[in-house]
Amino acid sequence: MSSDFIIITTGILVAVPCALLGTMLVLRQMAMMGDAISHAVLPGIVVAFFISESLGPLTSLVGAGAFGLLCAVLVEKLRNTGRVNEDSSIGIVFTALFALGVFLVSRFATDVHIDLQHVLYGEIAFSPLNSLIVGGVDLGPRSFWALGIVTVLAVALVSLLYKELKIGTFDPGMAAAVGLSPTLVHYLLMGAVSATTVGAFDSVGAILVVAFLIVPPATAYLLTEKLLRMMALSVVLGVVSSVAGYYLAALMDVAIAGMMAVVAGGFFLLALLVSPSHGLLAGLLRRRRNRRTFSRDLVLARLERLGGETTEEELSLHLDWEGGRLAATLGEASRTGLVQMSNGRGEVSLTPKGQDSARAVSR
Repeated sequence: MSSDFIIITTGILVAVPCALLGTMLVLRQMAMMGDAISHAVLPGIVVAFFISESLGPLTSLVGAGAFGLLCAVLVEKLRNTGRVNEDSSIGIVFTALFALGVFLVSRFATDVHIDLQHVLYGEIAFSPLNSLIVGGVDLGPRSFWALGIVTVLAVALVSLLYKELKIGTFDPGMAAAVGLSPTLVHYLLMGAVSATTVGAFDSVGAILVVAFLIVPPATAYLLTEKLLRMMALSVVLGVVSSVAGYYLAALMDVAIAGMMAVVAGGFFLLALLVSPSHGLLAGLLRRRRNRRTFSRDLVLARLERLGGETTEEELSLHLDWEGGRLAATLGEASRTGLVQMSNGRGEVSLTPKGQDSARAVSR
């Protein structure tokens, strides 16, 4: 297998589970849980080393996974106290656990290669060099096995618990009423997020994991309101970001993981501009259209009060509008058949259609 294929496939294997699970996190307004877990695993790695005296991938994975799940549990417990909201509980727990990890590293692991670089900043470009060897047999890139298992688990969780995840996300009260357990579903989701974060940070770095957990789902959220379509679109955006990011990074000679995240961010900015329902351009056009509609309705209502017929000059005095605004509004109303204008005399009158609209506005 070529290095290009391994790196791109590794990126895709990160993008798919992150997109599926990240969609649920974005909808639950818990998008930063991936970032919290990626920092909270540091003490787990240190504790695992103390117990096993080994920095092997399996040992690190178990320790990091345990503390990642602990982070999710503590966030939920703290939020359920009612004293702090969701984002504050995430910030409190992950900073506390991360600070504990920094303390343990600086106090007890100064002679061991455990540091922030080891935990937080993987390098996807090295994934072709890190092979899984069992019994002297090279089984291929370690990232394929770790991320492949994570991807299978994420797809299986979403497929098997799709209904429970959907109901528990949008209406936890209804989920409890019909016999489902929103708490159990929540912890299963947090466990999957923890496994995804921990399984990927050694291969690609936690920064790329957090980017793929948040940015493609947030982009899909701007483009559709159907959950299944949102998940599918999020996966497509993540995969395209991985492929395009790799080739752009090779072209510009920059960090691969960083460029993948930049491409994902570019898609988000594009969606933020052109989204038909949430985009900035759509909002601008909607506000402009609403202003025109309001002005037209105001003119029709005033014309009805004046008996359905008057002059532009008198209408301008009643509305206290400048001539340009009134002329534009009357021109639009004339084109839509709501008013009739007499050329040369400045007279304006309501058409039968305009009278019906004016009465509707008045009501």
